[in-house]
Amino acid sequence: MTFLQHRLDNGLEIIAEVSPEAYTAAYAFVVATGSRDETDAEAGLSHFLEHMAFKGTPRRSAEEVNRELDEIGSQANAFTSEEQTVYYLAVLPEYQQRAIDILADMMRPSLREDDFNTEKQVILEEIKKYDDEPPYGAYDRGKFLHFGNHPLGRSVLGTTESVSSLTPEQMRDYFRRRYSPGNMFVVAAGRVDFDRLVADVEKWCGGWEPVETSRETATPRTGTAFEVKKHEAAFQEYIIEMADSPSAKMPDRFAARVLATIVGDDSGSRFFWELIDTGRAEYAVMSSYEYLDAGLFLTYLCCRPEAAAENLQLLRQIEKKTQADGVTARELELAQSKICSHVVLKSERPINRLFSVGANWLQLREYWTVKQAIEAYRSVSLDDVHRVLEHFPLTRCTTVAVGPLDQLGGTTINTCRDVP
Repeated sequence: MTFLQHRLDNGLEIIAEVSPEAYTAAYAFVVATGSRDETDAEAGLSHFLEHMAFKGTPRRSAEEVNRELDEIGSQANAFTSEEQTVYYLAVLPEYQQRAIDILADMMRPSLREDDFNTEKQVILEEIKKYDDEPPYGAYDRGKFLHFGNHPLGRSVLGTTESVSSLTPEQMRDYFRRRYSPGNMFVVAAGRVDFDRLVADVEKWCGGWEPVETSRETATPRTGTAFEVKKHEAAFQEYIIEMADSPSAKMPDRFAARVLATIVGDDSGSRFFWELIDTGRAEYAVMSSYEYLDAGLFLTYLCCRPEAAAENLQLLRQIEKKTQADGVTARELELAQSKICSHVVLKSERPINRLFSVGANWLQLREYWTVKQAIEAYRSVSLDDVHRVLEHFPLTRCTTVAVGPLDQLGGTTINTCRDVP
């Protein structure tokens, strides 16, 4: 595999991990914009814009966009997060030119008022659906309590109030600022014709006007909170825990991922043996997530309401024991093997490499090979894991429980946010 890069005069970058032996290719436009880049009045705009990119352009109607994506047999989609909006597709290599034509065109949508009004109702329904299905908004509530007024505490979807108040003019202004060529890049992986890719991106995107934009990356002052919310439609109790972990720019992020695997992977972890294998809970996992200036250990517990208090207590006992005693050399070895196998298996598909290469470029401005990633995980030591536990204690967390219960272990609603 070969890594190649090029920058257009207007600031738009093109990067690619070229693998001539691959059978497919994947392409994406990655925009460095998400919920953290919005003001309170703009909450939900990044996700709203993702929808609008599929509603037609000056050169294509919405029907034509979707029909042409089907004509080239692509697997196409998009997603919005706190820090990025990504439009991607996987396709056979012979359709590269058409794929770039379509994706580039979508990056300059028409943003018509009629489409805006129609899609606003779709998004308002999406917000309601999100609140009416498990875990019933617990994740967004946890982020709000944990991050407070920091932009990372905003919901990616926005709120019913914020989305209802958005106007086409706000969207067009936000688009002009955030979809500037210097605030996005093209990423490709697989059997890619890089010279042709550069030529086609230059053809379709070289005339885009650059606009100065920036991003606030102040490290958040996180807090702790405990909240129980009764939800009449729920049959099970859903518990979300959030604790701080290393950010994307910290070397200890690899040790944090190993630690999360030891404690809360969906198989063979401490949570698994105590909560899942015993039949106490339906779901009990911990994952590590990184942002530019913060990170999260995210724990998700789902179980019968009558078992929730006992399971939460058991989960916290596991966390406290891990915090006090650390992990073993055997657990470290098993977690490293599991993670490295997963990295290699995922890398066999260009679409997965696309996301990995794109994420590293967005957060670090670095290209990481599969070999480098494996070496980083293999080099994690017990001291590294224990250092993470020292600086990012699992026991300092925000907890949100949503389900049939109005109290959990004798604790009722407590929205008091403790910030040291």
